[in-house]
Amino acid sequence: MKLLVLIALIDVASAAVQFEITKVASLRTRLKNSGLWTNHRKYKEVLRVQNKPSNLATIHQPINGIYEFGYVANITIGTPGQPFVVYLDFLSANLWVPDKSCKTCQGVKMFDQTKSSTYVTNGQSLTIQDGGAIVNGFLGQDTITFVGTGASLVVPKTVFGQATSVDSNTIGDSKTDPQFFDGYLGLAFQSLAVDNVVPPLMNAINQGLFDNPYFTVYLQGKGIDSDYAPRGVFTYGGLDTQNCGSLIAWQPFSSATYFQFRMASIAVGSYSSSKGWDVISDPGAAGIFGPQSITDAMAKAIGATYEADGDYQYYIIDCNASPPPVKIGIGSNTYTVTNKQLKFDNGVSGQCYWEVAPYDFGGFGASWVLGSPFVVQYCNTYDLSGKRVGFSPANGA
Repeated sequence: MKLLVLIALIDVASAAVQFEITKVASLRTRLKNSGLWTNHRKYKEVLRVQNKPSNLATIHQPINGIYEFGYVANITIGTPGQPFVVYLDFLSANLWVPDKSCKTCQGVKMFDQTKSSTYVTNGQSLTIQDGGAIVNGFLGQDTITFVGTGASLVVPKTVFGQATSVDSNTIGDSKTDPQFFDGYLGLAFQSLAVDNVVPPLMNAINQGLFDNPYFTVYLQGKGIDSDYAPRGVFTYGGLDTQNCGSLIAWQPFSSATYFQFRMASIAVGSYSSSKGWDVISDPGAAGIFGPQSITDAMAKAIGATYEADGDYQYYIIDCNASPPPVKIGIGSNTYTVTNKQLKFDNGVSGQCYWEVAPYDFGGFGASWVLGSPFVVQYCNTYDLSGKRVGFSPANGA
């Protein structure tokens, strides 16, 4: 499977700043390889029931990434800034990077608080569990900066984690692993943050650094013969009027944890269901995931066949087939995800994955995940203060 080279770009007013972003395999891939994927899923299921005026800048950050690969971005921490590559995670809310005292963080950058003039000691211990104890360390406070050439997004007084012990499958070694990254930047609500730490984006909003208290994700479309390196944009503090059309509708979140809301119906071809479910928007997810009884019926309606490889379940379809679009009802609107977004060449001659797949959520919280195929079709805007998500047609989708 081909890897992605991710490019990020920040646009402040009329100035554009470009970032080169490291390609990475997703957390799902790493946990599967280490045998921890099942425990990770169970942990996420538990989290779902633990619901715990302006001339300011609008920040744009173009990115690449789709399918089994996640998004990473370059940041600095401290003054002067110490650079890190962080994984952008829509299902968590903490920022953490390795501390210089970490014994299991070989080959990645580590933070040295003694070299920062703006560092403030916090002293509170930190343990982040994802299936097993992956990250242990402590909290500190410093200035976080998204840095480019010519413009920066600076978020002072941000609390973050300094990892003193990190599971080797969570990060990689830059000397031996071209997919490495240094730490994690969680984008979800504070209710998911370990120790109730204010996430960096919410901290920026609280400090009045954005025009609007939300961010928009645009992912550029792809074809089944592409290299899976579609360019996209994160727009912090506003709508993306360059890459996205007019806002269709806002939908309130049903839980301010993940980006979770109600989905009324789903249909494809001759099959439809309107039972209504909670659904999570996650641009980093490979596809559209839901209850197997429904995804099996959807796959049958388009002639796709079911296959499984351990915990990984999927459907196969002829790459030359032209199945009908998937239609998703949210609020009073119907959103159409076309065939173009729903096929992924699996490397076997003539065979494609159909990017609707079964996933067992164990009866907790959301029943569906709307991942990259949906976000490629419709820009998602996450309003962190208004607790709602907005949808806009993506240009060129």
